[in-house]
Amino acid sequence: MDLEGADVAWSTRELAELAGTTVNTVRHYHRLGLLEEPERRYNGYKQYGVSHLVCLLRIRRLVSLGVPLSHVGAAMADGQVPPEVLREVDAELAAEVERLNKARADIAVILRDGAPADAPAGFESVAPRLSEADSSLIHIYTRLYDDDAMKDLRRMAENDTDPAGAELDALPPDADEATRHDLAARLAPVIAQNLTDYPWLTEPGAHLVGNEHATVQTFVDAVVAIYNPAQIDVLTRASILARRQVIPAPGPGDSPDPD
Repeated sequence: MDLEGADVAWSTRELAELAGTTVNTVRHYHRLGLLEEPERRYNGYKQYGVSHLVCLLRIRRLVSLGVPLSHVGAAMADGQVPPEVLREVDAELAAEVERLNKARADIAVILRDGAPADAPAGFESVAPRLSEADSSLIHIYTRLYDDDAMKDLRRMAENDTDPAGAELDALPPDADEATRHDLAARLAPVIAQNLTDYPWLTEPGAHLVGNEHATVQTFVDAVVAIYNPAQIDVLTRASILARRQVIPAPGPGDSPDPD
């Protein structure tokens, strides 16, 4: 069948509209060599025919399936897309469907709990009472720890009702020694309880998603950037006190382990 038999001459804009696409897309397909350049009228304007429209519609069909443009040219030549390419596209689509379903589920939780839209994933229910520092640090944790660790961190956030945490958030950088000492002493039991409930906090290696050295450096850089010097001092003191409460120092009469 001669597709050019009919007396038609569409402009680039008209062709794009017929195919449900844009002029820029048509030009892009020309540059890639997927769509043949048409003849021009006496006035220099392009004139497209039915064959161009069919070719463009075939390209759009393959693109709508997710076939990469790098494979479209071969498919246009013989009408075939290798099965392995289609399987790869299908796997990518399945992953995208899963991502979209998760995004919808997250949005439902955000709307239900009135949480900020940029709250760390999984922390929507506690997001309204997280400080800016806590939220920032948790966002970074999501790139450092695995899913099991993040679930534990969420439980810690859910159970954290001690007012000392809010005092730490409000601590000014010039807080005096007495204030720092007192706050560290009150924070230590909270940290000690977390270390007892979640022993992996002491040795988190099994729950890291990346290199341990890089993770430690990222954590240190984040803490220094997010907290002021007084807050860092209190956290350091409280952590030392907490570890002593969880693993008491040996007394004078204690004998060392034989190992």
